[in-house]
Amino acid sequence: MIKLRSDLALISEWVQPRSHILDLGCGDGILLKHLRDTREVTGYGLEINEVHIENCVADGINVIHFDLDDLNKGLCDFLHSSFDYVVMTQALQTIRRPDLLLLEMLRVGGQGIVTFPNFGHWTCRVSLGLRGVMPISPALPDEWYDTENIHLCTIRDFEKLCNDLGIEITRRAVVDPDHRTRLLMNIAPNLFGEIAIYQIQKG
Repeated sequence: MIKLRSDLALISEWVQPRSHILDLGCGDGILLKHLRDTREVTGYGLEINEVHIENCVADGINVIHFDLDDLNKGLCDFLHSSFDYVVMTQALQTIRRPDLLLLEMLRVGGQGIVTFPNFGHWTCRVSLGLRGVMPISPALPDEWYDTENIHLCTIRDFEKLCNDLGIEITRRAVVDPDHRTRLLMNIAPNLFGEIAIYQIQKG
């Protein structure tokens, strides 16, 4: 049994069996492998890291070497509505223009699923407000000078962006790094949610 990261475990429950998906920044392909083996899902992964690509190939995952930050190209290699789902996990905050990529996701896929660390979590606020330093947590484990994150955002930031782009949010979950949802997360998700997971579609 594959041990999935918390957000990937929840995503696997949201994806319908026998769907066709595109996984942006698929890493070593663990989500695609799990969905293939448990839900008969087909699809492709896009990844820039050559070591991850080799791991995908070794596991029989269809993977394409691809730079998600190529603003001139976008996802132009893929036709409109060619996938049931386009997934992007823990990569939104690493993209130079996440707004453009979200629109591209919904051009090529009927549904989008996005996860990201919530920079509005209370521990981030305490770290900045009281200690005056960038936070380090299970959801944000790297030092500020050694991180791929360039556009950290909060749950409210993301929801405002979706509203500005005319994107409809169809499902949301907030969890901690162990895939647990607490009562306070439901009451005040922007304050107590560490990882945000959204399912979106065209408005």
